[in-house]
Amino acid sequence: MKTQSMAIARRQSIALQMMQALFFSAALLLAQVIATQAQDRPQSLADLVEGFSPAVVNITTTTAIATNAGPQGAVPEGFEDFFRDFDDSPRSATSLGSGFVISADGYIVTNNHVIEGADEILIEFYPGGGELVPAALIGTDPKTDIALLKVDLNDLHFVPFGDSDTARVGDWVIAMGNPLGQGFSVSAGIVSARNRELSGTYDDYIQTDAAINRGNSGGPLFNMDGEVIGVNTAILSPTGGSIGIGFSMASNVVVPVVAQLEEFGETRRGWLGVVIRDLNDEDAGDLTGLVGTAGALVTEVPAGPAADAGVLVNDVILRFDGMDVPSTRELVRMVGNAPVGKTVILEVLRGGALTEVAVTLGRRETAEAAVVASVEDEPEQADTRTILGMVLSEITPDIAEEYDVAVLNGLVVLDVEAGSDAEAKGLRTGDVLVEAGQQPVAGFDDLEARIAESIEAGRISLLVLVRRDGSPRFVPLALTE
Repeated sequence: MKTQSMAIARRQSIALQMMQALFFSAALLLAQVIATQAQDRPQSLADLVEGFSPAVVNITTTTAIATNAGPQGAVPEGFEDFFRDFDDSPRSATSLGSGFVISADGYIVTNNHVIEGADEILIEFYPGGGELVPAALIGTDPKTDIALLKVDLNDLHFVPFGDSDTARVGDWVIAMGNPLGQGFSVSAGIVSARNRELSGTYDDYIQTDAAINRGNSGGPLFNMDGEVIGVNTAILSPTGGSIGIGFSMASNVVVPVVAQLEEFGETRRGWLGVVIRDLNDEDAGDLTGLVGTAGALVTEVPAGPAADAGVLVNDVILRFDGMDVPSTRELVRMVGNAPVGKTVILEVLRGGALTEVAVTLGRRETAEAAVVASVEDEPEQADTRTILGMVLSEITPDIAEEYDVAVLNGLVVLDVEAGSDAEAKGLRTGDVLVEAGQQPVAGFDDLEARIAESIEAGRISLLVLVRRDGSPRFVPLALTE
């Protein structure tokens, strides 16, 4: 019996020793991993920032404003010319933003809303000092909020674009620009999320917690290799200042836009000419042969390239020019990035069978211009409603002209009720509400549906996206006053 007890004790001792050895081995391995990660993580970003900062620029724009500040009523005899000159005297508005040099011969990328409507664009290079260099506007793309400028200089320090698709959530990033007009400034953070959509057809934003404020617009978002993976564009903020939720347009969207602006001075996107929607689980029972929800369902085929090629309503587009179509959003990007005039093969599911359709792509900008012209030929009376403390109107040509609205979809703020949460959050006449609850707002029905959904879900506020002078801003609005 004593011998058996001793054997059991020896086995327990051996087991304990093995567990201790495993524990210390795991602890040692963990310490080695932590040490390795500490070695990989830079102790300072100073060398990296010093390397790419000469390519980051401050942008100052001025815009002449006609005033009518002269006296009202009768003008003393003999002073008519004097007061006429006074009434017409020009004033100027100044705005600040950021940008970055992408070539040695002076091409500079920034946001469209930074330079939109400017009469003069001036560039200040790092580290500053007051010398301003005039820049020419090469072209703009309001859909991605990108503009291309050029200065008449050579041998400039420039930065390359990186592949935004390789950026992972948690990667370190650096933002640089001119926040709040304070001059060159650097902030660091991580990639918080990928593939964010705000309000545009071609949106693909990187979300970051690196501080981005007004004035950072148009500046670069760098990875740790000193490559630009995003253009800082918007923030989510109830106050207008950074709360750690910023958005940068992904470089893989920006690069082809910049290439077209440099070559043509404008964008030339492919156009298929269909109205499409995403598939859902219910479609599997209605559409013969459909497996899963990948693809894009054709709901309308107006006059255009697709109609000419024989695309039909209820066709499901599964592949475009040899590429799988995971969703309508991706199909829109594929078509937009394809060359105008190219003949592409669509693989569609029609009546349970796969078929191929050859379509020669048109140009989206031409098609959109035709739609705008038709709307202007038949102006409609604007409907107005008061919702969440805002007097809102649908966008008509007259409203767009009166309030200088550059977008076609959304609701324009005509007035803000005193004491409302909308007033407290800084909304004002001329703002355009383009998204609510992270979904596009094309009219009153969309906004009211998002409000109803939020109330049903027990939420106390609704997140809306508004554009002011082209600049996007998220605002949470209280659902109850």
